[in-house]
Amino acid sequence: MHDNNEFDVAVVGYGPTGEMASILLGQMGYRVAAFERWPAVYPLPRAVHYDDEIARVFQLAGVSDEVREITQPVPDFYEWRNKDGEVLLRIDWSQQGLSGWPVANFFSQPELQKVLGEKAQSLPTVEVNWGWEAQEISHHDDHVELTVRKGHPGPAGQWIPEEETRTVRTRYLIGADGANSFVRRHMGAPVTDLGFNFDWLILDVIPHEEREWSPMNWQLCDPERPTTIVSGGPGRRRWEFMRLPGETIEDLNTTETAWRLLEPWGRNPENTTLERHVVYRFQARWGESWRQGRLLLAGDAAHLMPPFAGQGMCSGLRDAVNLAWKLDLVLSGKASDTILNTYESERLVNVRHFIDFSVELGSLQCVTDPQEAAERDERMIASREDPSVAPPIPNPPHRLGPGLLHEGDPLVGALSVQGRVRFGERTGLFDAVVGRGWTVLSPVADPRDVLEEEELAFLDGIGGRLVRVAPEGASGDGTVVDLEEKYIDWFEGAGVEAIVVRPDFYVYGTARTMEELPRLVSSLQAALGRPDEHPSPAEAGVSRRQPPLYDATPEPPRPQDSDPAGLS
Repeated sequence: MHDNNEFDVAVVGYGPTGEMASILLGQMGYRVAAFERWPAVYPLPRAVHYDDEIARVFQLAGVSDEVREITQPVPDFYEWRNKDGEVLLRIDWSQQGLSGWPVANFFSQPELQKVLGEKAQSLPTVEVNWGWEAQEISHHDDHVELTVRKGHPGPAGQWIPEEETRTVRTRYLIGADGANSFVRRHMGAPVTDLGFNFDWLILDVIPHEEREWSPMNWQLCDPERPTTIVSGGPGRRRWEFMRLPGETIEDLNTTETAWRLLEPWGRNPENTTLERHVVYRFQARWGESWRQGRLLLAGDAAHLMPPFAGQGMCSGLRDAVNLAWKLDLVLSGKASDTILNTYESERLVNVRHFIDFSVELGSLQCVTDPQEAAERDERMIASREDPSVAPPIPNPPHRLGPGLLHEGDPLVGALSVQGRVRFGERTGLFDAVVGRGWTVLSPVADPRDVLEEEELAFLDGIGGRLVRVAPEGASGDGTVVDLEEKYIDWFEGAGVEAIVVRPDFYVYGTARTMEELPRLVSSLQAALGRPDEHPSPAEAGVSRRQPPLYDATPEPPRPQDSDPAGLS
C-alpha cells in the first residue's frame, strides 16, 4: 500500500475478535487499520471463559504467557443442581484438552483485551484508531472505501459525533462490530433468531477474602430464581439471576436489588465489592450471510448465543483465525479469493453446534414453572443410571461445515491434537517447537519420501511443514518425538498414515496409506484455485514476514442486546 489511508485489511470493531484478527494479519506483515467508536477498552467484565482450543489460539498469537498470568483454570466440574442441591448434570472441566491446554479457563475481559491490545500495537503494520465510528462503506472492484467519523462519549454515556472524518481504502474489511453491527446492516444480511430470549441480571463482584469455591462453576436450577455462579477470573466471582415473570428490568437492575439477591450467598458490602450490575438479554441468532464481496462479518456481528456453554467469545476468535489464514493466501497471491466463500460455510455449521448446545443447556436452566422443573429433575436424576435419557448429553466434539476440506475422510473438519514433543534440542508443545501453518504429519515415514518436487514446491510456497512424528527412541533427520504418544494414539484411532492440518488447527484431509498422500496434496493445490488475477505480495506493497515460532469502550450494554455475558 502507498499512503496512510491505504490498507490491506480494515477491521471495524475492536473487541477480542477484532484484536485477534489484527494481531494475526499484522504478524503476517499486512497493513491493518482497526477502528473502534469508543475511546478505550470497556473497563468492566463481560466475557469470562475460554477453552483449550482458544488457549491454542493465544499460543498462535504469541501471548500465551501473558494470558496465563490473568487466567484461572478450572480444577473440577461444571455442575447443574436443582433447588435441593442434587446434581443433575456434571461436566468434567478439570482435564487437559485436545489442544494441550486446560479444558476451561476463566479471566476478566478488560485484562485480556489489554494483553491482546499491547500485542497488536507492538506490530509495526497495525494501526489502532480509538474514537472513530464507521459511517459509510462503498464497494469497488479491487477495494473498499470506508469513511469513519471522530466522536466522544457524552455525559449519559452516549456516543457524540464530531466534525472530523477520514476515508480509508482497504482491500478487505472485517466487521467485528458487535450485536448492533453497522457492517452487517450495510450488507443487508438477514438474521435468523431462534426466539430464545431471557433477561438476566449479571453481577460481577470482588470478594475481599481468599477462599476456595467448590465447585468453581455451577448452575442452580431453582424455578424460584434460576441462578448462575461462576468464576470471573482470578480474584473475581460472578452471579447471574434470571428475571422472573412480573419483574421489570428497571427494578431488577439496581444496586439495592443486587445486594438483596447476593445476601443469601453471604455477600454484602462489608466483604464484597460490587464491580458491575447490568441486565443482558440472552439470545440465539446468526446472520444468514457473512460475506458480501470484500466485506466479511465476524464475532457477535455474525452470531450470538446464550452463555451456558461458554462459547460466545470463543466462537468469535475462531472466526478471526479462519479469516486470517485465508486472507493471507488471497492477499499474497497464493489462492483465489473464492476460498473466502468457505468462511461462512465452515464457521456457521460450527457456530450452530455451539448455539444449539447452549440453547439446550439454557432450556434446562430457564424454567420457572415448579411442575416442569420437578419433571426435569426426575428425568435428569434418572439419567445417572441410563445416560442415554439425559437432556442434554455433554457437548460432543465440534467440526467445521463444508468448505476448504477434503470431504469424505474420517477426520475431515475435526480439530487436530496438540501434544508435547521434542524436536532437536527443543521440547514443548508442538506449535511452539515445530511452528505454525500448514502441516503434513505422518507417524510411519517422512512425508518428503513420497511427494514429488512439484508437490513439495507447492507446500513450501504456502509455508507448509512436513513432519514425521514418532515415539520415543525413533531416529532420523526431521523426526519429531511424540513424548506423550498423543499423536500415535490419534493416528491409530483414525486408521490413517498421514494427515494434512490447516493453519487453524483443523484437519484438511487424511491419507489411509502414504501412497495416497500425493493425491491429497494435489487436491489441496486444486482447492486453492487459480490466483492469476491477484498481484504478488511485492506488487501489492505487502512486506511479508515469516511469523515467529511460539514457546476501546464499547457501547453501554442494553437489555435488548446480547453483548457477551455469563460464560460467553
